[in-house]
Amino acid sequence: MILRLYATLIFCWDVLIILVQFFLTLLQSLFHQIRAPKAKCLTGEVAAVVGSGRGVGYDLALQLAALGVKVACIDVNATDNELLVKKIQSSGGVASAFECDVTSKVEVGRTVAAIEGSLGPISMLFHSCNVPSARSLVTEAPPIETTLNVGVVSHFLLLEAILPKMKKMAHGHIVFLTSVAGVSGLKHQMPLAVSQFAVQGLYESTLEELRIEKRQHTIHTTLVHIYPFIITDHCLNDIRLRISSAFGRIRSDEAAQRIIAGVRRNELEISIPKYLLFVSHLLRLLPRRASLLLRELIDTGVDL
Repeated sequence: MILRLYATLIFCWDVLIILVQFFLTLLQSLFHQIRAPKAKCLTGEVAAVVGSGRGVGYDLALQLAALGVKVACIDVNATDNELLVKKIQSSGGVASAFECDVTSKVEVGRTVAAIEGSLGPISMLFHSCNVPSARSLVTEAPPIETTLNVGVVSHFLLLEAILPKMKKMAHGHIVFLTSVAGVSGLKHQMPLAVSQFAVQGLYESTLEELRIEKRQHTIHTTLVHIYPFIITDHCLNDIRLRISSAFGRIRSDEAAQRIIAGVRRNELEISIPKYLLFVSHLLRLLPRRASLLLRELIDTGVDL
């Protein structure tokens, strides 16, 4: 009887502690909505930007270098990558180009070793090589195997090569970039949507692993939802916005700026545009038929 009473008291105490921590966390989140936390300094960090040859990855590399980050520009397109590195170096930044097929375990291992030898241990990872641009959505979809290998398998290979070393350093930040395809799917882009859903699952699994190992305060993770309004000038006419005044258009350099701002504040989840993160969470709470009706109302996409 005494043991049962003791166990009940311990359980009640644990519940009380969790409730207090829950409400304190909630209050902290509300406070941060009013006053953003101080942004951390990135000077001296070594960032691997995968998919740096174009789009958001390109602008992320430029802006990270401007903040004093040593940038490893990783892309399968060597020409564009070299031009990016020359642009960064001409502005006084530190960057190196690495040509790599991130779907190959051998090449990933070789590239990570080369980065460590050239710039130092990788402390930040940005994977953006499978985030679709508006232009990519109006072209013929690549083979299913290619889409899944680039969008999912490459994440595992990079994490396998980089995360254990971050754990040894007790320092790091991993940024998972995904698109709206991982929230609601896209017409004629089923493999892409599946890969984007998988990235979100991988993020949740990585976050949980770090939590269990009590490393979530030394190795940070951020999930970024990118909506297809992030475009470049040559894609302006392809975007269809039924309620254009409600969405507007965001350039890739502005999107990169918002992503870096969130990363510097160790935000767990970001969406571009910001308010659509709330909308996506709301859709998950609504009945399926109601969420479909709301999508019909918004009717935003790419003209095919």
